Amino acid sequence: MEVNFEGRVVICGKKPDRLDGEEKPGRAVLILEDGSIFQGIGFGAVTETTGEVVFSTSMVGYPESLTDPSYYGQILTLTYPLIGNYGVPSYDERIFDVPVYFESIGIKVRGLVIQELCDVPSHYLSTRTLDEWLRSEGVPGIFGVDTRRLTKKLREKGVMLGILKVYREGEEPNLDDLLRRSRSIPDPNVEDLVEKVTIKEPIHYRLNGKKRVVLIDCGVKCGILRSLFKLKVDVVRVPYNFSADEILEYHPNGIIISNGPGDPKRCSDTIETVRELAYENMPMMGICLGNQILALAFGGDTYKLKYGHRSQNQPAYDLETGRCYITTQNHGYAVNPDSLKKTGLKIWFINANDKTVEGVRHLEKPAFAVQWHPEASPGPYDTEFLFQNFLEMLR
Repeated sequence: MEVNFEGRVVICGKKPDRLDGEEKPGRAVLILEDGSIFQGIGFGAVTETTGEVVFSTSMVGYPESLTDPSYYGQILTLTYPLIGNYGVPSYDERIFDVPVYFESIGIKVRGLVIQELCDVPSHYLSTRTLDEWLRSEGVPGIFGVDTRRLTKKLREKGVMLGILKVYREGEEPNLDDLLRRSRSIPDPNVEDLVEKVTIKEPIHYRLNGKKRVVLIDCGVKCGILRSLFKLKVDVVRVPYNFSADEILEYHPNGIIISNGPGDPKRCSDTIETVRELAYENMPMMGICLGNQILALAFGGDTYKLKYGHRSQNQPAYDLETGRCYITTQNHGYAVNPDSLKKTGLKIWFINANDKTVEGVRHLEKPAFAVQWHPEASPGPYDTEFLFQNFLEMLR
């Protein structure tokens, strides 16, 4: 199939099949809050969505990225040109009810923007196409878009709010209406996004381990759980708004603060809980959003990045050893280094590209955090040793 919008030709696989009576997608439009228009072909669900438009330069791992709760509230642009070529695996393969090939059950992005869609995937684990997966979960997608032009705009102006609409086959886009509504798109970052992706009740994963870890779920990636399972520790996963007293009732040996979406300052309950646990000298490890929450709990501050870090090749430089690790990252906020001066926290890692804070550790208390994902999923496993370091703290 060929599409030719904006003077470009994209060669794709066969046109996705639809069930009898099911709406077939036709044209699709992405409009940013600054009035920029990107037209293409729709796939997935025939619907409309809004959100914060972000980009990731990852070359692989779209099943993991689309199910990463840190993307909740966002329309994800993938810069790698060919997406869908290895299909989508099944949710059914699990460890302790935790999916093996995904970072949560269900797609968490609000929409997907890609250049070329493959509908003839080739992989022994594939059970369906990317189009079928998005369609089954009511998520719209657009392909045939010049993602390079879109990404350059987001890098220059910063991430922006947007509307993505997939029209029915034969229906003409109403650009005037979309442009009018693009001026008043609700900002997901003013919402408590973590509340949407945390669990509602505690879950206990019993591995008969000698140590017990409480995992504060702010939208945890399943890769973090799988990494803890490999270490043979018992894990109690609790909602993000659990109090310190409720957590201490489990008699944990340590605490992990997970990744998650949105502005870390919205997690006021979590920040207070971490602050109280710090006074108890509880060993703690923060990951991604957990890094920001840990800094806020000790009196630091955070700020919003221009376009964030979302890729599998972010260089994290260790200020103590001089080593540089290649890491997987997905975040739009960062810790303000100047705010850490009287917190007891020392900057441990910085990003080798833009020198932003990538990791901190406390000088007196058993607490550290990193801004990236040591569990990868997808990406390099260079820093998975940090989970082992945390386990040593428990001993």
